[in-house]
Amino acid sequence: MSILVIGSTGTIGSLVVRGLAAQGAKVRALVRQPGKASLPEGVQAVVGDLTDVASLRQAMSGARTLFLLNALVADELTQSLQALNVAREAGIQRIVYLSVINADKYAEVPHFTSKHTVERMIDRLGLPATILRPAYFMQNDIAIRPVIEGYGVFPMPIGATGVAMVDARDIADIAVAELLRRDRAEEPLPSVTLDVAGSELFTGESATAVWSKALGRPIHYGGDDVNAFEAQLVQNQVPAWMAYDLRLMMERIQHVGQIPAAGAVRQLEEMLGRPMRTYQAFVAEQVPQS
Repeated sequence: MSILVIGSTGTIGSLVVRGLAAQGAKVRALVRQPGKASLPEGVQAVVGDLTDVASLRQAMSGARTLFLLNALVADELTQSLQALNVAREAGIQRIVYLSVINADKYAEVPHFTSKHTVERMIDRLGLPATILRPAYFMQNDIAIRPVIEGYGVFPMPIGATGVAMVDARDIADIAVAELLRRDRAEEPLPSVTLDVAGSELFTGESATAVWSKALGRPIHYGGDDVNAFEAQLVQNQVPAWMAYDLRLMMERIQHVGQIPAAGAVRQLEEMLGRPMRTYQAFVAEQVPQS
């Protein structure tokens, strides 16, 4: 029996695969094309696609545990529901699903509502699962580093309510811990939902200040204009539907933030046996040292 990782080649999924392999788990990684993914030794690549039910059935045959991470795509909801239905048919009763923080509070944001619908399916069908709800990934800001360094502007319009940014490496470590906990249990474990977030809230201004300090020069917050944010995404060849989805997300971040439940970060740190990584440390890693 093995752990099947869906979403195995992305930022989080690749870290999950490596973490599981390092713990000696038997891992299958779902890939779209054979031979293209760089996988750790001993990890079995299985070719499949979330839109191809037959390939999902083959990938899940004999799997004991499932990690489901679905990328931001137009038919994300259909893909995720199909994957979970196939898992249920295959008798998989150990699931870790990567959702998003405050999924129930972002009703107008398509990919948040998709994930909340999947959470409801898991609950209604009584699937034994851990639902991980991560906040804004620190790694999102790797893509905007050229703007920060080249133009002296932090361009993410995250507003002033507060975002508990989380390092993707911490998300992966939590996912690995939960996958192993479920996989090694003799019987399916009760379902749980975990907010996965950092220990400090950041606003647009305070995140900008972190970059200013790390770079040793003034950086300015670009402001809360989500129209300009959407237009810039489209200009950078992001599909229009995705740019609009992300614009709606930023509007909600500005209004309700991304704030974990009380005690959530302490629980995560107890699971990891260490503090969560900080945004200050993440930014320091991105800035060349003189």
